[in-house]
Amino acid sequence: MAEAVLVKNEFKTKYILRGLACTSCAAKIEKAVQELPYVVEAELNFAVSTIIIKGSERTKNMDKELQFIANKIENGVKVEKEGKRTLRQENNTSKKERAKDNTDITKKSNYQYRFWSGVGIFVLALIFLQVPILTNGLSRFTFYLKYLLFGSSYLLIGSPVLIAAFKNIKRGQVFDENFLMSIATLGAFAIQEFPEGVAVMLFYMVGEMFQEKAVDRSRRSIKDLMDIRPDYANLKWGEETIKVAPEDVQTGDIIVIKPGERVPLDGKVLKGSSLVDTSALTGESVPRRVKSGEEILSGMINKVGLLTVKVNKEYNQSTVAQILDLVENATAKKAAIEKFITKFSRYYTPVVVYSALAIAILPPLFLTGASFSDWVYRSLIFLVVSCPCALVVSIPLGFFGGIGRASRQGILVKGGNYLEALNDVKQIVFDKTGTLTKGEFVVSKIKPYNGHSKDELLTKAAYAESHSTHPIAKSIIEACEYKIDNNKIEDYQEFSGRGIKAVIDGQEVLVGNNKLMDQEQIDYQEVTEEATEATIVYIAIDNVYAGYITIADHLKDDSLKAIKALKQAGIREITMFTGDRENVARKIAKRLGLDNYYAELLPAQKVEKVEELLKKQDKKDKLIFVGDGINDAPVLARSDIGVAMGGLGSDAAIEAADVVLMTDEPSKLVTAINTAHKTRQIIWQNIIFALGIKGIVLIMGALGIATMWEAVFADAGVALLAVLNAMRISRNP
Repeated sequence: MAEAVLVKNEFKTKYILRGLACTSCAAKIEKAVQELPYVVEAELNFAVSTIIIKGSERTKNMDKELQFIANKIENGVKVEKEGKRTLRQENNTSKKERAKDNTDITKKSNYQYRFWSGVGIFVLALIFLQVPILTNGLSRFTFYLKYLLFGSSYLLIGSPVLIAAFKNIKRGQVFDENFLMSIATLGAFAIQEFPEGVAVMLFYMVGEMFQEKAVDRSRRSIKDLMDIRPDYANLKWGEETIKVAPEDVQTGDIIVIKPGERVPLDGKVLKGSSLVDTSALTGESVPRRVKSGEEILSGMINKVGLLTVKVNKEYNQSTVAQILDLVENATAKKAAIEKFITKFSRYYTPVVVYSALAIAILPPLFLTGASFSDWVYRSLIFLVVSCPCALVVSIPLGFFGGIGRASRQGILVKGGNYLEALNDVKQIVFDKTGTLTKGEFVVSKIKPYNGHSKDELLTKAAYAESHSTHPIAKSIIEACEYKIDNNKIEDYQEFSGRGIKAVIDGQEVLVGNNKLMDQEQIDYQEVTEEATEATIVYIAIDNVYAGYITIADHLKDDSLKAIKALKQAGIREITMFTGDRENVARKIAKRLGLDNYYAELLPAQKVEKVEELLKKQDKKDKLIFVGDGINDAPVLARSDIGVAMGGLGSDAAIEAADVVLMTDEPSKLVTAINTAHKTRQIIWQNIIFALGIKGIVLIMGALGIATMWEAVFADAGVALLAVLNAMRISRNP
């Protein structure tokens, strides 16, 4: 789903829907909010009970309108605007939530007492019917006793359903599971099928209880995933340390992180050293060592030492905040199958209800000998089966489970649509530097010409590269033993994809590739005999060729394994893009077993090549581009799925890509694709299982073969099994 782009006067706000428990109600709330005149887009995330609203203009009444919609559709839902909170407010909220939890526990306890009382009366009623001496002795009153015993047990067991159905009808929300179950069971009483009427309500409620527990468990697993959110920060205040909410800490503040505490904000270690657990961010179990002068990221756990850290990002810009935002909002971007099921359920239930009405009325009118009570019974089975909650609940939970699983593996997927798209990938394009190779360049050889020395060649190149942030430039600067005096640099000009021209101590220096030499018409000796997979940097001084420097980069240990695994996963074509020369690209492609490569590409040419590859592939197939997320932003955006490699702490990577691999391992892409396959497999299992069972029971019910017992299984039983099946994906891999 394409995101709505906000213009100047538009806004984006997130609300928390506390107490949201009904999936069909959630879909109705989202639809009702979407229809508000000032709303551009509304995305409701049932898994974490939030709704994000993008609007054309702010209105003071929006909070009230949202609450009105919630009250109309699902009573008891409390709408709260998400915002910055102090530690005191968090504590007060926790007290309110604990009080509400206590109230809910009391209500549940009272209902459980009524429920088990109803079950007891139901069992007594069944026993009563099986004892002839009782029924014969009280034959005159048997009918009334049945009504009394079964009726009281029915009301005790099914009161929540009946009350909810009545309230929803008053609000105009007719076609929901409460209404269907109420009509079906009351209809059973109307045709004097007392035991089945109570039994259907009993097993429906049992199924609902198990389903509620399964959904709660799934939501708890989501909350466990969100446990990377820090609770507090130890702010250094003079000689004292005070505990504050992470949102209250400013850039430049000093915080203290004790052993066992979670790092609350991104910063630089000023004092101390320790091992930190990065598993919540990267999925890696091996702790990483940090010491004074190094960066540390929020969400990590300090294992042993005391650390003093200077904060360099406010909480809402920190790594943990960005990850949480991505994970929480991921299921708001619905996959195509989710959109279809939501739309399908809107038409499916009313069609089945009217079909049930037709089954109850038409056959007795047109078929000779057709019993009205028999066809009403069949229609009641239709009503029980018709609720599509098995699909409406399990499919979003399945996608969220897949996204959560990927997150624990150090893979951030920005939406269910991207997770689904990973199943259709047939082409993968890798950028070379920093993706397949380590990106850790080292000067391996210096070859001077025309009377220049190695020392002079390296020094001139270092001065020319001093303003560049490219890894090759950094390797040349690090190799130079002299401190660079920027006053000696009189002029500086950078040519994208070619190199640099600078005036240093009055001399014009060119540092770059062969394209720069050709552009400036330098008579140089092109290096073609290099046996190593090295990058060649040519240097010219005052338009005279001065020599070259070779810069070595090495393949990642993980690259070869990743390419083999991707081939085994069914990827048809794997290509490499690089701005490096043909000789280097050819050797790396051969060593890795790549299908194709393109060398000496400028940034704009990478986009052109991707467009060419996209035109050649089938419409249903998808193309992935894997890059560093900083220099490759245009091509990441142009590909079907942009994957940023090594996104840990990189704002640009997280912003530019659809999928972010938080470590520098190309094999994580294989993990992401396998997780997508597993998610799709489970979701289609649920779709086929739910629709198959419901379809069979609907046909059996219409033919008079099925009873209410099969109908209850086709509704509550199938929904429970579908939810349990969806939860499998969220288990630790």
